[in-house]
Amino acid sequence: MIYKFPLFLILLSFTQLTLGQETPTIEKQYIKAIEKLAKNKKVQKAFEYIKEMDSTTMKRHIELTEIEAPPFKEEKRALVYADYFRTLGLDSVWIDEVGNVLGLYKGSEGQRTVALDAHLDTVFPEGTDVKVRVKNDTLFAPGIGDDTRALSMLLTIIESMKTTNIQPKDNILFVGTVGEEGLGDLRGVKHLFRDNGPQIDSWIAIDGGEIGRVNNKGLGSYRYRVTFKGPGGHSWGAFGLANPHHALGKAISHFVAAADVYTAEGPKTSYNVGVISGGTSINSIPFESIMEIDIRSIDPSRLDTMETLLEEALNKALTHQNGIKRQGPNLTVSIDKIGNRPSGELSDSLPLIQRVLAATSHFGAKPYLTRGSTDSNIPIAKGIPAVTIGRGGKGGKAHSLDEWWLNDEGYKAIQLAMLIVLSESQLVK
Repeated sequence: MIYKFPLFLILLSFTQLTLGQETPTIEKQYIKAIEKLAKNKKVQKAFEYIKEMDSTTMKRHIELTEIEAPPFKEEKRALVYADYFRTLGLDSVWIDEVGNVLGLYKGSEGQRTVALDAHLDTVFPEGTDVKVRVKNDTLFAPGIGDDTRALSMLLTIIESMKTTNIQPKDNILFVGTVGEEGLGDLRGVKHLFRDNGPQIDSWIAIDGGEIGRVNNKGLGSYRYRVTFKGPGGHSWGAFGLANPHHALGKAISHFVAAADVYTAEGPKTSYNVGVISGGTSINSIPFESIMEIDIRSIDPSRLDTMETLLEEALNKALTHQNGIKRQGPNLTVSIDKIGNRPSGELSDSLPLIQRVLAATSHFGAKPYLTRGSTDSNIPIAKGIPAVTIGRGGKGGKAHSLDEWWLNDEGYKAIQLAMLIVLSESQLVK
């Protein structure tokens, strides 16, 4: 059964939120429960095994990083990851219709299912050099942190639990999702939480950040591809035709002016024209001009308002360019929504969030609540207990060719993730 909570317990007022860190309150009952669980002999053995496996975890981390997983082409990495799931002895392993890798660790009762997730994809296109470079104990490679470290963490957790004969009451579903990054638009996790999808009662994702991050809020976003089209022609011989680039520039100017005023007040909302393309040569009037736009807000209604502002800017620019042309047909404009990530927030009083906070404190870190755009956006928006935690260690320059990760007590993040999963899935004594 998937737990549903009343909206007044789950959704807090968007007008009171910021993207900053919030210091939560941890209830004593959860602190005591986590401390008791951490002292369990099997859990202690698993903790030690995780430390002993540090070099193996690193080896797998490097191996997976060096398997390309570009947007919409995660298949090679998925196949290797599924083989790991099988080799480590999960009860059933499969790759679903969209490419997610799933492995089931059956619980003694199996009435509920707790999912532990890391995403397979990176932001880097096919052909990117993903060879790992090691300099003074620091690993450098595109995707070395985001999110390949988390993939290796899941494997270590599985092996540690199997080796120490840990048996949870609830099922644990280990997941490697596709489409977390960019235009992937969370397609992997959207597929999992579709109508008639697999039973998932709690969702725990591992992504960016050190120990302490507790992401219980989803940052919503709309993304668009805008295309102005015209006949195109020679810059001299066809001068006077409506120019798609000129219209696009005007549209950006109109949109930024209106969006700047709107976003100056109210719940934080952002906008960004991130990609502009089109045209064939400097002496050719382009036949099309394209831009891709990212809009984000902590308040879903503001995304809709920003969409209206964008549409108004496009129509205004189109009318202007068609009005000043001296010959030929009118330009046309199309707007395609290529991304839709929902906003949402879970109360920090929910049992899953309290367990994560208590477990984080057990490891000596000060937990803080954050908002982000992660795989957890989808279950959070549906009112399903979900959280994204950090992968530990230290890292930087995510989404760049110089991305790096340092194994600074990285095993602690693995121990933390396992403790959270066992707390949520109820360890059998």
